[in-house]
Amino acid sequence: MTTNPLTITAPEGQPLIEIVREFDAPPALVYRAHEDPALVARWLGPHGYEMRTEAWDLRPGGRYRYEHLDGQGNAYAFNGVFHDAVPGERITQTFEFEGAPGVVSLETMTFEALDGDRCRLVGRSVWPSVESRDAMIANGMERGVREGFERLDALVRDAG
Repeated sequence: MTTNPLTITAPEGQPLIEIVREFDAPPALVYRAHEDPALVARWLGPHGYEMRTEAWDLRPGGRYRYEHLDGQGNAYAFNGVFHDAVPGERITQTFEFEGAPGVVSLETMTFEALDGDRCRLVGRSVWPSVESRDAMIANGMERGVREGFERLDALVRDAG
């Protein structure tokens, strides 16, 4: 099995992160894997982590909160508010790692239709500062995104 390439861009001097990844599944299916909390728990985060969801209400004004459990007694909690949700097309939300309270990014994920019933997922995050963006990157963001998308690949492949 070949994994589609992952691109993470953090422009120097700008508090931005862009993540681009293609999936061999239609946008509606990739979106559904972001919408359904039971599906989200099967793919979001690094390999070997369990996800415990406290809230997942994907609608404008809805909130989410979850924890990643590393199997060694450590829990990493995240929360935010959904601001926009257009099924199969876009999700806009805030994102906060509770280990860095008050450092909140604004994220937009777009689900672009590609030929061959495929999808390009583009995530853009705006951080309060370059330093807060760099701290997120330094604390394992790339691993969580890469491994989570590998699990998302398997999920949408099995569902398709």
